[in-house]
Amino acid sequence: MAVSSLGNSPGMLQSRAYEYIKRKILNDDMEVGVYYSETKLAQELNISRTPIRQALHCLSQDGYITIAPSRGFTLRQLTRLDVRETIETRCAIEGFCTYRLGIQTDEKRRRFFLDINDALDSMQDAIDAKDMKRFINYDHQFHLAIVKSARNHEFDQIFQRLMYLIHLTTKSAIEIPGRLEETVQEHVSYVNLLKNRETTEAYHLMMKHLMMPIELLSDNFPDEEDMPW
Repeated sequence: MAVSSLGNSPGMLQSRAYEYIKRKILNDDMEVGVYYSETKLAQELNISRTPIRQALHCLSQDGYITIAPSRGFTLRQLTRLDVRETIETRCAIEGFCTYRLGIQTDEKRRRFFLDINDALDSMQDAIDAKDMKRFINYDHQFHLAIVKSARNHEFDQIFQRLMYLIHLTTKSAIEIPGRLEETVQEHVSYVNLLKNRETTEAYHLMMKHLMMPIELLSDNFPDEEDMPW
């Protein structure tokens, strides 16, 4: 990627470096447990190390990476605490958004159902194509539509900051046999309950849906004290 395509201002270089590295992480182009060099990334982007270093600092704050002085950086690994806190935060936000959807006007609900049905259709298409990256992306879009329905900027920001942890949790969950199809069915049932304004039932279904990884995956992740940093 040439400098001219990135722009010349420090802020633009940092922003583009951030998005470039984040995209590589979410596309599984970087491996857990491997230490990466800011120097090599600067060479890939043909920019100085300063905006790379600033972008890495932001990525560390947003939970994507762990910086190891003198060694570079490595992708963040989920711990049991990460899984629990991420899911509890999502339950709080998506639970409230579900309640709001139950009392919104028909026009606002109509726009929401258009967005969420598109995500549902795309998830099924991804299953048919055996494209798990697309499935995860549209699963995120499904839940993001729920969050955005509240029109709360803080909710949007929190969800975006949790995106990598959500990505890792979802990726681990759908590796369980049959979980892909179960996920879509739970989504369909949730949408149908909302359409019928059965808000309490929709809320309880979403809580069960989100809490599933805590019940099934907790043994897959190390405790915080077992991590190498």
